[in-house]
Amino acid sequence: MTDNRNPSTPEEVFHTTLTVVDFHHDTSGSTRDVYVLGTHTTLPAAKAFALSALSHLGYEPDDFSEYATRADTPSEAWEHGDGVLVYGKAPAGQEFLVGLDTKPNTESLPAGSDDTLRLPDGHDHLHYVLQNRTDYNLDKSGASQTTEILGCYVRRDAAQTAAKVALQADREKFEQYDDRDDVESDGEWPFGDEVLVHAVAYTGENYTVAVKTAPGAHKMHGKRK
Repeated sequence: MTDNRNPSTPEEVFHTTLTVVDFHHDTSGSTRDVYVLGTHTTLPAAKAFALSALSHLGYEPDDFSEYATRADTPSEAWEHGDGVLVYGKAPAGQEFLVGLDTKPNTESLPAGSDDTLRLPDGHDHLHYVLQNRTDYNLDKSGASQTTEILGCYVRRDAAQTAAKVALQADREKFEQYDDRDDVESDGEWPFGDEVLVHAVAYTGENYTVAVKTAPGAHKMHGKRK
């Protein structure tokens, strides 16, 4: 007998994030990338994936001069932030931080197998809109940064549309505002390959809004074989 009931649709999902801070080329810590490596519908599944996320990128603990997980470290001794579950420091100085972030299920996607979302029409990955805020008032080097996941989308064009309007409502608050239609736009764009919007507030904070994917994280930060 065929079960025609609609699968459950979680209101919130759990994103596994990767932050790479490049202390090798910039000792201030201002050069960093943030990606989403995966999205799950339950917290236990997200935690399990986060603990193995660096291995999915091709790394082993021995590849790092320092390596620690939240699961194996007493809570009072953990120095890498409440949302971080895995920390690795490469011999060259780059730091890899794997964490979790709970966010709304932007497109109300149904739960699928293995505690992941079921994507329609043969799609095999999500597109994430990430907003980065750099506060030069707190640190003139630009090391004071926060990144927020604004949403996740099946189609790239939907993610790009969401990215383009993320800051538009507050456009009058910015001294400088730059945007482009998509990441393939022609011409010089100095704000990052995946960035669609760049803005500078009158108070000095810098913002970027980018569209990123898990395959993009593997391409940028996966271990070279």
